[in-house]
Amino acid sequence: MDGTQGAIDTANPARTPPAADFGARRFGRVNWLGLWTLYAREVRRFLKVAFQTVLAPVISTLLLLIVFTVAFAGNRPDINGVPFISFLAPGLVMMAVLTNAFANSSSSLVIAKVQGSIVDVLMPPLSAAELAVAIAAGAATRGLLVGFVTALTSAGFMAAGGDPMGVENLFAILYFSFAAAAIFGMLGLIGGIWADKFDQLAAVTNFAITPLTFLSGTFYSVNVLPEPFRTVSHANPVYYLIDGFRSGFTGVAESDLRVGVAVTLGLMIALGAACYALLKAGYKIKE
Repeated sequence: MDGTQGAIDTANPARTPPAADFGARRFGRVNWLGLWTLYAREVRRFLKVAFQTVLAPVISTLLLLIVFTVAFAGNRPDINGVPFISFLAPGLVMMAVLTNAFANSSSSLVIAKVQGSIVDVLMPPLSAAELAVAIAAGAATRGLLVGFVTALTSAGFMAAGGDPMGVENLFAILYFSFAAAAIFGMLGLIGGIWADKFDQLAAVTNFAITPLTFLSGTFYSVNVLPEPFRTVSHANPVYYLIDGFRSGFTGVAESDLRVGVAVTLGLMIALGAACYALLKAGYKIKE
């Protein structure tokens, strides 16, 4: 810093330059370097234990696919004109995206709060919006990486079994996978802010995230459900994520994809606003 900055001009006090405000941001409207640094930290955190965070979910999904294939042995009828394995595989891939995106952001915040290192996240000159974007983007990256590797593994397994995985609508695959990773990354951020310990976080996972994913048409067609369960299933936003993502591979959708895009886009905006508000207020992280 220039040592003359803020020096008083005794001859003409009116010409005295204003002293720089302590702690003022000097990065423009967005601290891109700080945002990238926090995002890179979140990515490197899960890559350091990639065997646990990336490979393990892929193996679990592949085991489910093998179990269903062997258990039904081709006796399961087609669903909406789609072979059962072709119907099931995209749903399992989407489940991997959802659960891993949620786990990354939620565990990151809870670990920081338990270890007392949350101050390392709060002290840098990052706004609430920048914090939310970096943490949610890091979680989304893990979800998408796990989903991509899972999809490749599942496609190889299906091709070996004589039922290759097709691609009918690339836009649907890309949009709904990115939307799912972003939504559950932000949900994980909210859960991580709320939870004070891992027991509370496990309760959110067991009583909210798992039911939402398992009761969203991953293993069955929602259209075969009796009322009122069919209508209730359509109120589950995860249903639109899985149905839209699956339609990208099979070309068959149970719901209107335009409705799915509208629902998921609105949910992303609402969750983004909630994440910003919680971080701005410092709820349970600045107390």
